[in-house]
Amino acid sequence: MIRPIVAYGDPLLKKKSVDIVENFPQLSVLIDDMFETMYAASGVGLAAPQIGLNVRLFVVDGAPIDDEDLKDFKKVFINPTIVHEEGKEWAYEEGCLSIPGIREDVYRSEKLTIQYVDENWIEHTEHFEGIRARIIQHEYDHIEGILFTDHLSGFKRRLLKGKMQNISKGKVDVSYRMKFPAKV
Repeated sequence: MIRPIVAYGDPLLKKKSVDIVENFPQLSVLIDDMFETMYAASGVGLAAPQIGLNVRLFVVDGAPIDDEDLKDFKKVFINPTIVHEEGKEWAYEEGCLSIPGIREDVYRSEKLTIQYVDENWIEHTEHFEGIRARIIQHEYDHIEGILFTDHLSGFKRRLLKGKMQNISKGKVDVSYRMKFPAKV
């Protein structure tokens, strides 16, 4: 089932998420819904807060990015913790399904180590780099209550303030279902 994506301005997007318990009700249905919602919005990642759930869960699938290294990068991250980030910070233009129409360069570390459990409740510790690390960092930020725009300079955020307020009011052209916190 495709769920509406929560738009910028909803307080849940700025709240740190809580761990999921192993017997979380209908977890596999939730994961399927998240992938379906992400695909319907042409995204490469989606975190639970973006569909209104305050839990530490996100899904990724890099296949839509035209990069051979990402064609098999489809994963579920439950209760993740980034253990270590390293390498030179590099800029890449990011966007977000909760902030449609805005894309800006964000600097992030090039490598990371993350611990998580997958959809079968198997524990993993894995290393990622490049665009894979960036996708994970972006989605991980969501479960920490951080948006990609929080990484921008104060000046850049002030320039975007009007556009972001319009997004929260639903004054944005978007091709997928959204829930707007300040729509009147």
